[in-house]
Amino acid sequence: MSGHSKWANIQHRKGRQDEKRGKIFTKLGRAISVAAKQGGNDPATNSALRDAITKAKAENMPNDTIERAIKRGTGGLGDADYQQVVYEGYGPGGVAVIVEALTENRNRTAGDVRHAFDKNGGNLGTTGCVSYLFDKKGQIMIGKTDAVDDEQVMLMAIDGGAEDVEIEQEGYEIITAPEDFSKVLEAVQENQLEPVAAEIAMIPSTTITLTNADDVKFMNRLIDMLEDNDDVQNVYHNWDMPEEL
Repeated sequence: MSGHSKWANIQHRKGRQDEKRGKIFTKLGRAISVAAKQGGNDPATNSALRDAITKAKAENMPNDTIERAIKRGTGGLGDADYQQVVYEGYGPGGVAVIVEALTENRNRTAGDVRHAFDKNGGNLGTTGCVSYLFDKKGQIMIGKTDAVDDEQVMLMAIDGGAEDVEIEQEGYEIITAPEDFSKVLEAVQENQLEPVAAEIAMIPSTTITLTNADDVKFMNRLIDMLEDNDDVQNVYHNWDMPEEL
């Protein structure tokens, strides 16, 4: 994914999240609760919980809300039995899309996801149809600041265990192996740097540019419909999203 596309994608997502902050916190809380239920309430020994908390903090989720989500998970999440489900498909123009969901009703969620694809010129595919185009990596995005320079960020990230650092006009993208994500993020935060995004994500190895205006419109609507779904946790794609939408 090209540099401007990554930052455009983040800005688009952040803007959407600012509009729907309550819904985003609900989704993040569900992820934390499920991780706590499955692996215990100690982030030191439960990497899934640690990563869910990290993502929540990157979205400015209050600590007391995080604690309540952990307690809800270890208390059994009430009667709900959430399952992790991954859907793969193609958006307009052949854009590869991965949708990660947490649901207590797989049939409902599958129907909703399929409807979003169908309504916007895409199609839901089978498991593995697009995942080979993505790599699971830790991704930490840091905006440019006067407090540090390029060399400092490079040295800090590599010393912390990062695989790669991309220096771009908007800021820095630090890539890690999933198992090194938390360690590198700690190094970033110890240097008083606050990421604009930090998560274990599916990073596309190739990207697609959409030149047809209708394809752009429908791709934007597909992303919005999926992200508006309460069951959907993450939407990843390989669209080379333009800076001006």
